[in-house]
Amino acid sequence: MDREELLFQKRLIDLSRTAYQRGIVVFSDFLNLNELNILHTLPKEELYSGYGTFGGYAASERQMVAFLPDALCYEFLYPFLVLRIRPLNKKFSEDLTHRDYLGAILNLGIERCKIGDILLVNTCEAVVFVSDHMSDFLAQNLTRIRHTPVVASIEELQEFQYEPSFEEIRGTVASVRLDTLLALAFSSSRSRLSGLIEGKKVFVNGRMIVSNGYRLKEGDIISVRGMGKFCYDGVLSETRKGRYSVVVRKYS
Repeated sequence: MDREELLFQKRLIDLSRTAYQRGIVVFSDFLNLNELNILHTLPKEELYSGYGTFGGYAASERQMVAFLPDALCYEFLYPFLVLRIRPLNKKFSEDLTHRDYLGAILNLGIERCKIGDILLVNTCEAVVFVSDHMSDFLAQNLTRIRHTPVVASIEELQEFQYEPSFEEIRGTVASVRLDTLLALAFSSSRSRLSGLIEGKKVFVNGRMIVSNGYRLKEGDIISVRGMGKFCYDGVLSETRKGRYSVVVRKYS
């Protein structure tokens, strides 16, 4: 672990200590997959409190952490809101990408850790999860994405409903090993994809996995850098030859 990662680990421990000592819920910024992996691999004895993570919807990649005191006696909300970005005139809007939205937001001086996932609703509309203290600034100042004039409006997280689109893939596999399910989800061979695991590009529920033989559990979310993510929905049946009929949902 390099110096930057050690400092980040110390920051997480400090947030956990604050939650324990003050008896309040303490939140992090949005964490990426590498940072979530550092959190999930921290020895439990080094943390002063339990924690939960959330990014706005079930399969979110970038998530906030809530460090929870032992005697939590109140309900809490994660401190981020939903920013919906639409073109002023849909007829004259461009086809915009994830990179276009991210670039426009960062060009306003916003740090990447203050925004979560960016969801493309269609070719010219997007939803962005943003830290609550940044939401008003973005709603007022985000007026153009590339050459397209846009308007940004704020929505409460509790009112936001989103189910990511996905392709359901069924197949028969010899086991529920990680490399086997990767091959099914991405229509490739185990040998070709095993390098992604060894190259530290595969995460299960935010935790980096470097073993090809890691056994998946029903409901696990698998993210692969540069390729996408899918949910393992479990075994449908077992054949007479001991193979498994399984189903995964590959997110668009």
